[in-house]
Amino acid sequence: VYIRKHPLEIPPPSEKDWLKDDEEDFFLQDPDRKRDALPQPFRMINKLVMLVFENAMEIIERREMLREVQKLKVQPTKCFPTAEFQVTGRANCLAVSGKYIFVGLSVGLSAFEVSDCKEVCAWDAVKTEICAIHALDLGNERHVLLAVDEMGLVWLFCFHKESFVLIKILNEVEDIGKRSTCVEVVLSPGGDYAGVLLQGNTKAWLEIYRLPKDSWLKEMEKSPGAAAGLACRERRSSWTSADIFLLQESPVSANKADAKLSLPVLLLKVKPPKPITGSSFKSPLDALKKVDDDSMLGLGYNHLIKDSQWEQHEAIFRSTYRDYLEAEGERESKEQIPRHATFHFLLPSWILHVGPEMKVQPGVPAGISVHWDGSHNFCLYLLNRPLKEKVDSDPKPDVVWPCAAPIACSAVSSCSRYLALACEDATITIWDKHLGYPLSVTAILEERLIRSIYFL
Repeated sequence: VYIRKHPLEIPPPSEKDWLKDDEEDFFLQDPDRKRDALPQPFRMINKLVMLVFENAMEIIERREMLREVQKLKVQPTKCFPTAEFQVTGRANCLAVSGKYIFVGLSVGLSAFEVSDCKEVCAWDAVKTEICAIHALDLGNERHVLLAVDEMGLVWLFCFHKESFVLIKILNEVEDIGKRSTCVEVVLSPGGDYAGVLLQGNTKAWLEIYRLPKDSWLKEMEKSPGAAAGLACRERRSSWTSADIFLLQESPVSANKADAKLSLPVLLLKVKPPKPITGSSFKSPLDALKKVDDDSMLGLGYNHLIKDSQWEQHEAIFRSTYRDYLEAEGERESKEQIPRHATFHFLLPSWILHVGPEMKVQPGVPAGISVHWDGSHNFCLYLLNRPLKEKVDSDPKPDVVWPCAAPIACSAVSSCSRYLALACEDATITIWDKHLGYPLSVTAILEERLIRSIYFL
């Protein structure tokens, strides 16, 4: 026990008794002075060790707080595979329709049941690689399939009673130099229509087909044996290599004999809008003769734009902004025609005025909406056209919505009531198609480009 020999007195203040930085709070930590002060460098080591422990405790507390915050968040559900199925070749794509899973393979098509993942049918007659597939349930154990192969050909199938029935190759032509490739394929809700966006060497166009799904059911019920024999493996196993080579050279002729179903009907062939050019009329009187409306006054000499005026305007523009055009490396060529389009199938609404002579069925699309890349116009075309009319190579849109900026992308809600248009100026407009007026217009920050838009 330490006992003081002299009474406790308060010493007079002096500079030598001031606490140094390295001895701060030492008296408070050991008021009875039972511990001797550590000499250097041990005092510095003690401070560094304590600093390490304090930093470690701060890190531990911070991590514990983050762990508690993560526990409060909703954790995503982890899904693990419950079964697997073996395929022949390489699987490129798949589509689910009803109780079947259709898989596009490097050698054809295969169908599997969702319940047990067993293969029920396969089609590999032509040994073609399927790159994209779209399927839709038509009811009564029928499914329509649109498959796109590696060459850009669109194969139309009908799957009935666990067998594939090839109906037609939509863009097959005899002259290989005129062959077109498929860019996009869309099936309408209900399977009444199919849209195929095709692209050739110098042009692109959109084809809309009407699918006779009711006729397919009647024809399959009349001749079930012919449809069931199209995809039998026993039949394919008897073919020789020469037969397979002939099928690859001419797939249409090899399947036309087996296809007993009605062919789809081409309704529309929509082409991109042509660039603006001068008037082809020699005088305003010639232009007025083509107009049936009698509500115009004057001869229109002040409103006629000739080709020479366009050429003069372009020459002035290029001479004024020559430095900018040379810096950007602009090619002196004509305006390129758009090569890609976005289209949607639309149900009947106020924006699609259907005449009384045309029948409208509930749940069946009444028109399509199309907008081409770089175009300001949102075009609507009616699908309820009489079959007696010939397919116009360049039909005029029934409704045109001009926008302030080129349309970048669009989307239609699952209920087909709302339409979203996103322009290149980062403006999004939501339309109510049933009422026919916009619900909201939202402008995003400048220098933002909207590439895609979806409804959740």
